[in-house]
Amino acid sequence: MKQLRLIIAMIMIVGLFAGCSTKEAVNSKKRIRVGIMLSDVGLGDQSFSDSAFRGLMQARDELGIIFDYRELQDTKTYEQGLKELVEEGNDVVIGLGFMVQQDLEKVAKQYPKQQFILIDAVSNLKNVTSITFKEDEGSFLAGLVAALTTKTNKVGFIGGADVPLIRKFAVGFEKGVHAIKPSASVDIVYAGDFGNDKLGAKIARGMFQKGSDVVYTAAGFTGVGALREAETHGVYAIGVDSDQYFYAEKAVVTSMVKNVDVALLTVLKEYVKKGEIPTGTVELGLKENGVGLAPIRVVPWNEPQQKLLEQWKEKVESGQVTTKE
Repeated sequence: MKQLRLIIAMIMIVGLFAGCSTKEAVNSKKRIRVGIMLSDVGLGDQSFSDSAFRGLMQARDELGIIFDYRELQDTKTYEQGLKELVEEGNDVVIGLGFMVQQDLEKVAKQYPKQQFILIDAVSNLKNVTSITFKEDEGSFLAGLVAALTTKTNKVGFIGGADVPLIRKFAVGFEKGVHAIKPSASVDIVYAGDFGNDKLGAKIARGMFQKGSDVVYTAAGFTGVGALREAETHGVYAIGVDSDQYFYAEKAVVTSMVKNVDVALLTVLKEYVKKGEIPTGTVELGLKENGVGLAPIRVVPWNEPQQKLLEQWKEKVESGQVTTKE
């Protein structure tokens, strides 16, 4: 993990120089400063935090913003990290993940004139814009792929925690599986940890021993362990948040992509253009390109299967099919 953080930090430093010309092109205006408090695992989670970081790097290169970040391992509490980002003069401060909500709202009340963005949870505070995703819709597509891939009629789901947000993934996935194969069984396990790849591998191993030949993870770095365990066992896996194919290239069929990077870039474009960010809650699903699937690889995938997937996607987007509980 430390090596991953070092590599990402080096990329960021190199990128700062590479983006200078873009920033200079917008120097006629005050550069917008953005600070982000990353989720619990932080950089190198190969999932949620890394996706958000990519979005801010793209905003830096395209919009000329300046950004800084904090990780929980450095600040010890979300509250401390958020306060530091406010006090260093950022125009917008972002809290990444539902676990940040309580501390972010506490800080937002202390700084009522500061603009905040909360990702993956909903706040009623006036100075907090909430960005949420329809994870159930993307997970429904993942379930369709799992159903079309499984040979044993048994698949698994590993969630990082038994909380409403992660249950949205599980429900959507199960509905997708049963849309294609009503008799298929879905083994659902919550790890209680988003940062333990060994635990993810252990849970996945148990699923494979019971006959599951496809596992879908929504568990951060814990899920990465499950993906790699699938590769070891010669079975299949579906990643989450970003395209995780490169972490287990013989196993990862696709990933349910949660476009945190796209969401952040979209909101920050509004800020640059209008001088303010959208208020209230911004919810992004399949129709808004907030969620979707990475390319399908590893398994044979034919045109009729792809057409079937597209037909179900259209049904979800039009509201003909419900992916919620």
